[in-house]
Amino acid sequence: MEQKTARTILIDPVTRIEGHAKITLHLNEEGHVDDAQFHVTQFRGFEKFCEGRPFSEMPSLMARICGICPVSHLIASAKACDALLAVRIPPTADKLRRIFGLAQVVQSHALSFFHLSSPDLLLGMDADPAKSNLFGVFEQKPELARDGIRLRQFGQQIIERLGGKRIHPAWVVPGGVSEPLSELDRDAILAGVPDALRITERTLEWFKSIMEGFREEIGSFGNFPTLFLGIVKKNGGLTFYDGGIRIVSAAGDVVADGLDPADYQQYIGEKVQPWSYLKSPYYMPTGYPDGIYRVGPLARMNVADRCGTPRADQELAEFHELQRTAVLSSFHYHHARLIEVLYCVERLEQLLNDPDILDKHVRAIARPNAPEGVGCCEAPRGTLIHHYKIDEQGLMRWANLIIATGHNSMAMNRSILQVAKHFVRGERMTSGMLNRVEAVIRAYDPCLSCTTHAWGEMPLVVQLLNPSGEVLDEVRRSC
Repeated sequence: MEQKTARTILIDPVTRIEGHAKITLHLNEEGHVDDAQFHVTQFRGFEKFCEGRPFSEMPSLMARICGICPVSHLIASAKACDALLAVRIPPTADKLRRIFGLAQVVQSHALSFFHLSSPDLLLGMDADPAKSNLFGVFEQKPELARDGIRLRQFGQQIIERLGGKRIHPAWVVPGGVSEPLSELDRDAILAGVPDALRITERTLEWFKSIMEGFREEIGSFGNFPTLFLGIVKKNGGLTFYDGGIRIVSAAGDVVADGLDPADYQQYIGEKVQPWSYLKSPYYMPTGYPDGIYRVGPLARMNVADRCGTPRADQELAEFHELQRTAVLSSFHYHHARLIEVLYCVERLEQLLNDPDILDKHVRAIARPNAPEGVGCCEAPRGTLIHHYKIDEQGLMRWANLIIATGHNSMAMNRSILQVAKHFVRGERMTSGMLNRVEAVIRAYDPCLSCTTHAWGEMPLVVQLLNPSGEVLDEVRRSC
């Protein structure tokens, strides 16, 4: 009789994501997936090396966490610093920060949808891996690739016009922003709005037209009950800048509403897994692991009652019809992402047409008036929290960051297991099977450079190997 043994499949690296990760699939003797783990293999120590720095440096320092979403870190950090100053920033500065954040969402979502995920959507999950990239999209549907480039450029140019540069701008500062908006830049941004709206609406129609071909993926890509968490306005409307935390169940019922982000430690716990540098937050009243929740575009569409702009509200109403409960499949992150881009462009236009948007008073000046401050906003990938403590001289003594992607840690791990169990068969392995395991991670659009902030000591394994690769000795330090 043939002896069957358990096997392990390693996907290393996970492709078309931001950051470094690998996936381990554990197969039993029958070739079926028993377990799966999503390993984030990089580490960033921003919480520690900011200690001793003046708190006023934090926004520009924290923007260096990521080159894709620096604006989100600028905004969350500056809001934490506003709390340390105990000031209310000028109304125009508030609006300009919102515009900055909306532009960030547009360019980041465009990168995710067009550059990273559209090869799977256009060419198919079973396409030749050598063709599954933006060049393959150009070859098959050049107008789609060009739309993605133009839409991302629209968002990046707004960031550059406001912040002075596209990557790591330092324009958002404690108390407001450093410079007002000029009439020339306002008019230039407004001139690009119609084209951005056309691209987004055209892409939405195309995406909805192909969804029927992905029924199997929709049914297995992170399609399970979880909570959903996001910031909403007091009227339940979509917002990226300011509001209260709302948590919604898989049934679509509001579990908690109006939670103060500054009190996050009362309802969000953080768990560390031995296989990853990614922290795993959970909803404390439900406990771990039952307190699993999701954030980001899918969550925001589930927690918001409305968007607040005409085109996006129409799309959101259609989105809510996908499921009588909350929309559960993580495949629909793609759909939600496009609705958010539509909202962002519409909202940008509204804010830029505000009569006070060119006001010169854009910064409140003060000395530190509080020893502790929390800043929270919605980054492209979900709810972002910066929490700082300072001493009497205004020097940083402690920081904790809960990054958007980190909230999705448990959901991503459960998603790869669901996809692998559905598609992967040990006796007949294909690239399409493994690509689907990667594709569900791409649906979340993780930003792993942002998120790898381990709790406690950095886990370390040192091995002594002989020339043949045999382990002679090993020393481990766990976190």
